[in-house]
Amino acid sequence: MSIPSEKPTVRWHIGAFLAPAVLIYTAVMILPLFGTLQLSFFRMIDREAVFVGLENFRTLFFDPRWSASFWNALGNNTWFFIIHMLVQNPIGILLAAILSSPRLRLASAYRTAIFIPTILSFVIVGFGWKLILSPIWGVAPSILDAVGLKMLFAPWLGKEEYALTTLSLISVWQFVGIPMMLIYAALLSIPDDIIEAAECDGVTGMSQFWKVKLPLILPSIGIISVLTFVANFNAFDLIYSAQGALAGPNYATDILGTFLYRTFFGFQLQIGDASMGSTIASIMFLIILAGVCFYLFIIQRRLRRYQF
Repeated sequence: MSIPSEKPTVRWHIGAFLAPAVLIYTAVMILPLFGTLQLSFFRMIDREAVFVGLENFRTLFFDPRWSASFWNALGNNTWFFIIHMLVQNPIGILLAAILSSPRLRLASAYRTAIFIPTILSFVIVGFGWKLILSPIWGVAPSILDAVGLKMLFAPWLGKEEYALTTLSLISVWQFVGIPMMLIYAALLSIPDDIIEAAECDGVTGMSQFWKVKLPLILPSIGIISVLTFVANFNAFDLIYSAQGALAGPNYATDILGTFLYRTFFGFQLQIGDASMGSTIASIMFLIILAGVCFYLFIIQRRLRRYQF
């Protein structure tokens, strides 16, 4: 007598479990995405949506009224991302390596303290650091004066050459806990047999990290890098809460998110333009899609050799 297979039942339960999530994701993500892409090919003329093809993209790239703002925002966004890649992720890896040491006392307290800023509101972080760095009532000048370094203080959020870098470092301070925790988890998942074998060969300390642990956590570092890329090119909240929709001074901190906000919804004397706003959003989506595909089809294939 044959026993009926349980696979159809298991598949039905899995489908029933995933269906609500798929429906919600489709309703709030997929449909609006396609609606935005569709709207970028239209333009309102005499209160009617007229299909114009790629004309909105040509306007965004080459029309002097739009291109200067777009390329400025794209350049600022790229610099915002580079700082996170060169500062946030290496610091996160270093902190994870230190906190994973079994000899370190109070490691859990340090992890908690470093991760706490991650759960803070963007509004709190933006306004809080704006008050701290204020040359009038901020505490930063007093702190530097107390250690004899007041000559190093400058209105970092008020100068065009410093504002974007300052906000980027504030963002690094807030989110360095995320790569730290992910790398920390990856380090703990390394089998003890590998560590013991390395110790038997005399590979210990920092040499063990560089020669043994780092190659094994490269897949995790790759995932952190692509998450950083996606998050930075979707950034908006911190810039808006600290510098406002105009991303001052003189648009020095303007990124694609704030440029999209002003274009789509309008701000002060600028009238909102849904078609051009959708065009900017489509460009953001294509940039993120290109970066993710580059990681999945080129970088990840080279990292698979390190997986165990």
